[in-house]
Amino acid sequence: MAEQINSAAGNTTGSGAKRWSFWPSILRWIPTSTDRIIASEKRLLSLVRTPYTQEQVNIGTGPPGSKVRWFRSVSNEPRSINTVTFDSKEGSPTLVMVHGYGASQGFFFLNFDALAKHFKVIAIDQLGWGGSSRPDFTCRSTEETEDWFIDSLEEWRKAKNLSSFILLGHSFGGYVAAKYALKHPEHVQQLILVGPAGFSSETEHMSERMTQFRATWKGAVLNQLWESNFTPMKLIRGLGPWGPNLVRRYTNARFTDLTEESSGLLSDYIYHTLAAKPSGELCLKYIFSFGAFAKSPLLYRAPDWKVPTAFIYGHQDWMNYRGAQQARKNMKVPCEIIRVPQAGHFVFMDNTSAFHSAVLYACRRFISPQKDSDSLPEGLESV
Repeated sequence: MAEQINSAAGNTTGSGAKRWSFWPSILRWIPTSTDRIIASEKRLLSLVRTPYTQEQVNIGTGPPGSKVRWFRSVSNEPRSINTVTFDSKEGSPTLVMVHGYGASQGFFFLNFDALAKHFKVIAIDQLGWGGSSRPDFTCRSTEETEDWFIDSLEEWRKAKNLSSFILLGHSFGGYVAAKYALKHPEHVQQLILVGPAGFSSETEHMSERMTQFRATWKGAVLNQLWESNFTPMKLIRGLGPWGPNLVRRYTNARFTDLTEESSGLLSDYIYHTLAAKPSGELCLKYIFSFGAFAKSPLLYRAPDWKVPTAFIYGHQDWMNYRGAQQARKNMKVPCEIIRVPQAGHFVFMDNTSAFHSAVLYACRRFISPQKDSDSLPEGLESV
């Protein structure tokens, strides 16, 4: 049963998740638990003024007919997707937001208020991330791994009874959103890909510098770590009680424009979501080769695109917008590429107002269909 939460009032709910340990947090090597993930989420979202509903959406044990189950267990335990839905005006278009790798839906906390004025905003934690279920990761191929995320998103859509929606994905979430739209275009009205991963392939974009780096002992070590599925989260878990401090230092250094309060709450939230049981994070080696090159590049699927698409990149985004430009040449649907100034890969946190303008512009036909103006808002760049 969903529970209504007024974020402005800071009300909290009890989590139905089981605790991983009866030991007090201070006595545990990894001071986190499923309950603490949800608690840290509620503290972070207390900064959001728009009331919202938080629920665990049951997606069953796996998609019908699929060889991949969320959890290969004799118990066939059902799994759930942690979901937050923000209050909106009746008749508002639905915007589903999907986070990237190493993140979860709370990363959009600076955007919820602004976007909820125009959309029915629904943000999710992908399966194996954040406050969603974390089943054992059993995939052993690129195809199985893609199905893990695409099919769990589809089962979530069915459970929420959504017929059509605008789908926004950031980074790896952009890769998942694009693959979902390729498989289920009838449900996606508009695709918004924010600094999406997975457009370039290793063979086409391997730089001379990367080739030379791989030939060094450092490159060989890092490549071996990649192939062994070593993730940054393993380092955080390995540090145990020193993990929160490492995350706090990263958050303070990367998101310098946050207030002291929001930085502290975000840091706490990031730690608990990263230090929890490994699950979805283990997808990395099956989706990308060393250097973040896609094994099944979206560029090759451009002729199959059936959904109007808007790309949004920060000017300093390490994801190259030229891959989107190349793909656009082979797309048969409307496609726009927008660059946001004074922003990097986390464009929605680096320059929130410009990011919101870019999203509203991309969705203008849903928000103000009577307007004829296609003028790009001031400060944004179309490429």
